[in-house]
Amino acid sequence: MTPSEAIRTAMLQMPGVTAAPHRFGAVEFRVGEREIGHLHGDRLLDVPFPRRVKDELVSSGAAEPHHVLPESGWISFRLKTAADTEHAIALLRRSYDLIRAQLERRQAQSDKVRGRPDG
Repeated sequence: MTPSEAIRTAMLQMPGVTAAPHRFGAVEFRVGEREIGHLHGDRLLDVPFPRRVKDELVSSGAAEPHHVLPESGWISFRLKTAADTEHAIALLRRSYDLIRAQLERRQAQSDKVRGRPDG
């Protein structure tokens, strides 16, 4: 299985995740309307994060600043070895988990405003 096939398979096992062509020739993973990240073949992964998370990932060497937009919250990760596939999946899972938590908080706030009970 190629890195892109393994990553796609892992991502599509996560609840609510879809895959579709990305405008720059990549495959884009989404949960709802939010992009989790996109994969350029078997070589490059781009993932959006809040700035603090991006800074942490870059400073620890777990990712590099985005290859086109280095000042943004996006990171790039280059797949060079077999072990990089698992790291790419972990980066996408972290993005997914952050997005899902944010969506859940927004839903809870919306329900509270509408007077709906929790849970």
